[in-house]
Amino acid sequence: MAMLQHTVGVFINPDREWQRIRDERHSYLQVYLVHTPLLALIPVIAAWFGVTQVGWSIGSGAVVKLTSESALWLCVGAYFAQLAVIYALGEYIHWMSRSFGVSGDKTQRHYGSMAMAVYSAAPLMVAGVALVYPHLWLVASVFIIAGAYSVYLVYEGIPILMNIPKERGFIYSSSVITVALVLAVVVLAGTVIVWGMGLGPVYTH
Repeated sequence: MAMLQHTVGVFINPDREWQRIRDERHSYLQVYLVHTPLLALIPVIAAWFGVTQVGWSIGSGAVVKLTSESALWLCVGAYFAQLAVIYALGEYIHWMSRSFGVSGDKTQRHYGSMAMAVYSAAPLMVAGVALVYPHLWLVASVFIIAGAYSVYLVYEGIPILMNIPKERGFIYSSSVITVALVLAVVVLAGTVIVWGMGLGPVYTH
């Protein structure tokens, strides 16, 4: 329950919450498994409902929807993609921790790294609620705001969570953001490849 409260805390008072997270001792798998599988359900459930029940339109065109089966497979793929990206990002943060002079034993550094990946991604996953109504401008606006806040959490949290100077934390944070963007591009490229194999969306008539 305490770890779930951290998710709310990074929205209300991120500086104080990062300090609380830093002072706790959990395994990296514990913080990952308590949060990520649940939070990752928010965008996929919202997206399934939005594309199958509400639909979207371009300009004054007809409303477009996906079949339930097609949307289900796409959402399942998106769900596991989220899990993989957050885990990979946490591992990268841990891998780079020694290079940026993060002190502490390996277990604590691993926990802090995974906590950074999980909690900084929380705004983007919560923003997935907007997919219930998949209007382009609404979804884009919500995710831009959530993405900006996630970036803020990384830059603000790395120096606190890793207990390093802000100058070094800025470079560390920048590398984390860069890798996160690379992982996002990899997911998009994978999506294009999968769609090219004939597993793309199926629209209702």
